[in-house]
Amino acid sequence: IVVVAVNSTLLTINAGDYIFYTDWAWTSFVVFSISQSTMLAVGAIYYMLFTGVPGTATYYATIMTIYTWVAKGAWFALGYPMDFVTVPIWIPSAMLLDLTYWATRRNKHAAIIIGGTLIGLSLPMLNMINLLLIRDPLEVAFKYPRPTLPPYMTPIEPQVGKFYNSPVALGSGAGAVLTVPIAALGAKLNT
Repeated sequence: IVVVAVNSTLLTINAGDYIFYTDWAWTSFVVFSISQSTMLAVGAIYYMLFTGVPGTATYYATIMTIYTWVAKGAWFALGYPMDFVTVPIWIPSAMLLDLTYWATRRNKHAAIIIGGTLIGLSLPMLNMINLLLIRDPLEVAFKYPRPTLPPYMTPIEPQVGKFYNSPVALGSGAGAVLTVPIAALGAKLNT
């Protein structure tokens, strides 16, 4: 169980960017939504089906949340503001997965299809709300630059009011569509 927990956590942490650095939070939203929706579903279902216990996915998301708060504390210790790192919202999405697994009488296929879709829809929405609660990312970007900032992470001014070109719409749509088949593939490989 410990090996599965560690491997699942590493899967999700290394899937793209597991921390929202405020200075490029809006730029990375779509990448984060796709990678984290997918890997939360794959990792949590892998871990949950291994134990067979509803509640395991929430436990798994809690481990990652604690890990991220430690990383947030490390950046704070280096002199960055507390909202420089935004801790992602994994736990409610994992709770939906656990609830699906429990409600469908531990049916792994229902957990993958229904739970995976719920993760893909909820995670981008919850993290967008999370990002709206912090101060202006561009202000933080120019006031507290990180030592190395790759070109694709350079902060951009978010376009407000154009939903068709919105990272929220793209992130939640792509997350919902991609989560189910990839989680299904992961479960198939696990059996």
